[in-house]
Amino acid sequence: MSAEQDRSIAAKGRLAGLVIAGTMVLWLGGQWLGPKLGLPDRYVFLFDFAALAGFFWALVVTYQVWRLRQTEKE
Repeated sequence: MSAEQDRSIAAKGRLAGLVIAGTMVLWLGGQWLGPKLGLPDRYVFLFDFAALAGFFWALVVTYQVWRLRQTEKE
């Protein structure tokens, strides 16, 4: 595998990590801020669904990185 492909895989991994961390911080902030602002529960659930979407996207990217690493070994 070339150095360029290796850098690309590493960048995808970093991006997935940043998305996981950012999603968690935003979700926790939404859970804390929602009741403070008096938002109805249905709006607070939007934070939950957005977090699920972010985590699912990161899971897909992490799986792609894992598959690329597996093909690199072969």
